[in-house]
Amino acid sequence: MQTRLSAEFLDTPDGREADGILRKCVHCGFCAATCPTYQLLGDELDGPRGRIYLIKEMLEGAEPSRATQLHLDRCLTCRACETTCPSGVSYGRLLDIGRHHIERVVPRTLRERVLRRAILATVPHRNRFARLMAVGRALRWLMPPSLRRSVPIVRPSGVWPAPRHERRMLVLTGCVQPVVAPAINAAAARVLDRLGVSLVAVDDECCGALAHHLSQEERSRRQMRRNIDAWWPQIERGAEALIVTASGCGAMVSDYGGLLRHDPAYARKAARISGLFRDIGDAVTRELARPGVTLHLKAPREGGPRVAFHSPCTLQHGLKIRGVIEPLLKRAGYTLTSVADGHLCCGSAGSYSFLQPAISRQLKANKLAALEAGGPDLIATANIGCLLHLASGGERPVRHWIELLDRALVS
Repeated sequence: MQTRLSAEFLDTPDGREADGILRKCVHCGFCAATCPTYQLLGDELDGPRGRIYLIKEMLEGAEPSRATQLHLDRCLTCRACETTCPSGVSYGRLLDIGRHHIERVVPRTLRERVLRRAILATVPHRNRFARLMAVGRALRWLMPPSLRRSVPIVRPSGVWPAPRHERRMLVLTGCVQPVVAPAINAAAARVLDRLGVSLVAVDDECCGALAHHLSQEERSRRQMRRNIDAWWPQIERGAEALIVTASGCGAMVSDYGGLLRHDPAYARKAARISGLFRDIGDAVTRELARPGVTLHLKAPREGGPRVAFHSPCTLQHGLKIRGVIEPLLKRAGYTLTSVADGHLCCGSAGSYSFLQPAISRQLKANKLAALEAGGPDLIATANIGCLLHLASGGERPVRHWIELLDRALVS
């Protein structure tokens, strides 16, 4: 694609990066076939190619409008288009640049500003979010069933093994997951403990993804820096990896090095963090590949639980991790059901379900229909956002896959 970016913008790091990304696009349109919003809305401007044109025009000097902003807002940032693209266009990064630019030049409505500020003031702050959820649980019995499912009951997390191994790995605690599903990290700790690794948690916070995708870049960078400061002492004491059990957070942490590459005080540390990052599925698979390492699992019984696995967009398109978790579940005795259109987003997408509720609900309904078509006993996923989103719309239990693996361990 030929570009003529304005000199003012091209003379910036973001401008040069955007120019390089745009020049890779060859207008082929393969991306439209895998774009959830294009499939739903049928508008070229609600597909990757159309949004690329809008961003290109904007960076070349055309004045963006509210309509431009709406089409960019409607993108889920699922990055399915990146998986399909034969030219390797980094669409997700281009969208971040475009959104950040339009946020500065196109005013938002009062309602949009209030909603976005409310999200950023509560969700990424663990203690505030915990208080909000406590109120919701206290009033849960008064809610209609559809709303009640959006307020999850916390399940017992079980024992977190005390550090006893020479090998140690860190784990991201984060913001939402420890409040609504503390059993996930505890299950990861028990599985890794059986593999000879102690999992260590420190007082970190939100990974920064929510602020990043809401174009609050400085807020996001502050969160990244605080997390690096929290993890660094353990890294200096020999922690060999940073485990993330939420694939949405994992996609963000894996990019710390890129997002902080111009920060003189944190660039080196951020690059090290990205290098130490491991998704929990990748970590378990690596450990099982070591000579003499195994997991003692209960003998699979005939007619064991049937599981529909939902692979989050951040796992398969963001982190490019595919076909890793399914073999682990099969090894643990679960029968996996087939899921049509597994590449399509469930509609959670961070804050998307709050900001674009109508599209989000339709995508959730489509995803649940695909997941439930095979008659599973339960649904498994790898991201807390997807877990909560799917659980709010269906009748079957939704669990993180590491909980299922932990459940299959011999006591």
